[in-house]
Amino acid sequence: MTDYPTGFGERTHHKAAGVSDDIEYEIKGQELQFVEIELDPGESAVAEAGAMVWKDSSVGMTTVFGDGSAQQSGFMGKLLGAGKRLLTGESLFTTVFTHNGSGKARVAFGAPVPGVVVPLKLDQYGGRLICQKDSFLAAAKGVSIGIHFQRKIMTGLFGGEGFIMQKLEGDGWVFVQFGGMVIERELKAGEQLHVDTGCVAAFTDTIDFDLITAGGVKSMLFGGEGVFFAQLTGPGKVWIQSLPFSRLSGRILAAAAGSGQSRGEGSVLGGLGDLIGGNH
Repeated sequence: MTDYPTGFGERTHHKAAGVSDDIEYEIKGQELQFVEIELDPGESAVAEAGAMVWKDSSVGMTTVFGDGSAQQSGFMGKLLGAGKRLLTGESLFTTVFTHNGSGKARVAFGAPVPGVVVPLKLDQYGGRLICQKDSFLAAAKGVSIGIHFQRKIMTGLFGGEGFIMQKLEGDGWVFVQFGGMVIERELKAGEQLHVDTGCVAAFTDTIDFDLITAGGVKSMLFGGEGVFFAQLTGPGKVWIQSLPFSRLSGRILAAAAGSGQSRGEGSVLGGLGDLIGGNH
């Protein structure tokens, strides 16, 4: 099991000799992290619109439809790629940052929510990862950002992320943003893990993602954990986040409305639970 704690120092990668498309990076920060990407002349990184924190002056910016990957050549390909991004809640556009000068240049991208930025080399995971919506932050140019449909109706309806998730494909580095602490679990063939649906951050496409009911009727109605758990079956790797943005925003909205919600968001007790708990 690998964890990605906030505040435990910086994570870096230096280009391997002879690997021309292997960008260098450094992840900095604690609860609000950002990634610095170092580019050689002619190298490019692609990022979500509005994610840039700073850049060297020799790094040029170009806004493109979709993700700018080779899979989206031609106008129709780019338009289709942009449409796919809309389905996952992203902007129609991404920004490509290219080093147009000599020597080394850097550009930095920041996560919009408290948590961690996790660097993943796609060729180490079969060239494909399935992630929660809005998880993509930046990548080496050439990584394709697509959509993944949950084929099971119940999983799509109640799986926390709906029918559509992000699909990241390629062989380069990609930087994804997750909420709170993040751990990486490797599941053997047939090994199963039960996770709160909103806490499933990412998984390899060899993982089977299904739903199971959260215990008996009493547990489902009053346990505060919702009606379903995500059941993840190996083989493959799974990334789990401790603080999904939906949970954080729900607590903020509840506090702003004066509800004082202090237990699981899935409980049907609602305001009655607050009265019993002395919050009103």
